[in-house]
Amino acid sequence: MALAIARKVSATRPLTKATKVAPTKKAVSERTAEVISGLFPEITPGARATHKYFATFLTVVGLTGFLVLLGINTLLAQDAFTLSSLKTEAKAVADERDAINRQIDSHAAPEKLAAAAAALGMRPSETPVFLNLATQDSGVTHG
Repeated sequence: MALAIARKVSATRPLTKATKVAPTKKAVSERTAEVISGLFPEITPGARATHKYFATFLTVVGLTGFLVLLGINTLLAQDAFTLSSLKTEAKAVADERDAINRQIDSHAAPEKLAAAAAALGMRPSETPVFLNLATQDSGVTHG
């Protein structure tokens, strides 16, 4: 608040010869340029060359790393395609195995076995015989 009052008082005073005249824009820009250039050290041609080689080195290292990552990514993608083809092949083999098991089951059905036995001239038994392994004698029980 005191600053605002001071500005108001100084703005209402008329300019006298005792007050300083503001510097020109050119002088202010030159002084600003001097201050800014003083912030940065002078770079000798040898230092410039060192910076150039360092920048080149960083660029080469960055590009090499990028190419290595690209190669690894390509290899991983290739393995993914191989894995996909192997999964497809495994599915086909599983389907073929299921088809063979269904065919075996159809030939092992009791109706098919009875028909195949009759075609060979076999006939069903009139008196079935069972084995009883729990008894100590011969173990044969006639039906």
